[in-house]
Amino acid sequence: MDGGVVYVECPRDAWQGFARFIPTAEKVAFLRELLAAGFDHLDLTSFVSPRWVPQMADAEEVLAGLPPPEGRDYLAIVANERGLERALTARNLTSVGYPFSISETFQQKNTRRSVAESWPLVAHMLERARAGGLELVVYVSMGFGNPYGDPWSPEAVVDFVGRLRELGVRRIAVADTYGVAGPDRVYQVLAALAAAHGSADLGAHLHSRPEPGAVRAKVDAVLDAGLRWLEGALGGVGGCPFAGDELVGNLPTELVLPRLGERGYSVPVAPEALDRLSARADRLRHGYAAYRE
Repeated sequence: MDGGVVYVECPRDAWQGFARFIPTAEKVAFLRELLAAGFDHLDLTSFVSPRWVPQMADAEEVLAGLPPPEGRDYLAIVANERGLERALTARNLTSVGYPFSISETFQQKNTRRSVAESWPLVAHMLERARAGGLELVVYVSMGFGNPYGDPWSPEAVVDFVGRLRELGVRRIAVADTYGVAGPDRVYQVLAALAAAHGSADLGAHLHSRPEPGAVRAKVDAVLDAGLRWLEGALGGVGGCPFAGDELVGNLPTELVLPRLGERGYSVPVAPEALDRLSARADRLRHGYAAYRE
């Protein structure tokens, strides 16, 4: 084996758009199943306004229902200082993630703040998070292009990540928020980032149609570019309302982990649990239904 990778399971990303509220106890039960199976990095909730994301209104209660992290990483998304303040008082949290779009249009839509206004916020959040014992993860959204005609290039992504590094942000994941980047573009962007900044603590949050060949090709592109941090969700649930293709979702964990194994990388998740957990994730999708329009 060539060693391990960081694999982040993202139930928060899977659940956040569901039309019906998943009871807190059911969320906690599923998350505990993930932990028991060996998942050690979870993107599991967000501290955002319940008006905008009602599914995450129980963030504090979900975290309180989990066992102590004890070396695992429990991450919640925050979009502003108010969310960070909630995160700092929550039990069991280890990391906060801030979505920072390279696309001006999407940054305004997603956080109601311009890119220029977001830079000092990131610096402040980094300082506050670390002082409170949390790690800040920045997700560079629309990192592989955008549907708005906003300027984009691999070089712009390299510069953006470089500025984050200068601020002191250690963990940075580039997200295909638009959901249309093929393996060639994924490799092009990530290889450029690895060459400029090194591959340590750089990740990829991608979306795909669920065909095994398409998923494997994107996993290969990430690994071939030198990165060892990937993210996805069981059943490929959730993740991409912008793609214009209802079959595009998160990378399906039950396809990603076997491919990582074929490439010689280990993830501490029991293989025999994948089918059962994927079926459970799919039952949650059907039980709490459809994405909000």
